[in-house]
This record gives sequence, structure tokens and C-alpha cells, in this order.
Amino acid sequence: MKARVFFATITGNNEDVADVIVDEFQQAGVEVTKEDFMDADAADIDPSDTDIVVAVAYTFDKGTLADEALDFYDDMETMDWSGLIYGAAGSGDVFYGNDFAVAVDLMEARFAETGAIKGAEGVKVNLSPDDEAEAVLRAFTKQLIATAK
Repeated sequence: MKARVFFATITGNNEDVADVIVDEFQQAGVEVTKEDFMDADAADIDPSDTDIVVAVAYTFDKGTLADEALDFYDDMETMDWSGLIYGAAGSGDVFYGNDFAVAVDLMEARFAETGAIKGAEGVKVNLSPDDEAEAVLRAFTKQLIATAK
């Protein structure tokens, strides 16, 4: 089984989120790569070669998606990822109220448009993952794997 985890971060919090997910994939024996959205191309994802894709993006200015993930997000609009399992997670700051971690919602909605299959409910982490958030992220990753099997 192969998984790809894409992330965007300014503070390092989302890379911490991605690292927990990657670690759980590795512990389960899943071949996984961690990639920065800025270095990624949605067209390079082939559902016949990749089982699971996870997006870890942060929310910027009044509920918009991180600039680093915008090209990838825009390119997703033309993808047919039928059969691919997806998940979305991301850190945010509850200080921003209704805009808290909405990047997770935006990515889930775009993944759904590609025909991909939601493998687990998205995870929104307040700031950097603490022990409780790490446990939720690990359960999220285990659910992705279970859905892919």
C-alpha cells in the first residue's frame, strides 16, 4: 500500500501534523512519502500507483486556503481520482472562530469533486498537535488504511 502526504506550513505546526500521520503510516507498514505542496503537482498522482492521499494545509486570511497549496488545489479541479482514498487534516487557531482550520473543509470538498473516496473524517488541530490531537491523528490514519484495504 502506498500513501502520499502533502503539507503546507508557515509556523511548522502543519508539518508536525503531517509527521504524526507519516509516522503512523510507517508503523503500519505503508510506503509513504511526505511532500511540500509547493513541490507537488496534482497531475502526478496516479490512482493506479497511489492508494491514499492526505492533504495537510493551513487556513489563511479570513478562511482562505494557504497560497502554497493553491496551485495544487486548482489543478485538482480537472483530476479524476476515482478509487483513490483521501483524507484532510490541518492545524489552525481557534482564535479565528468560524475560520478555524477551514482549509480542511475546502480540501475535502475538492477531493470529493475528483471522485476520490473519503477515507476518514477530517481532523482540525488547534495550533501544534498535543497528546490528544496526536491520538486523533493516529486514529485518522488508521481509518484511512482500513478504508483502503
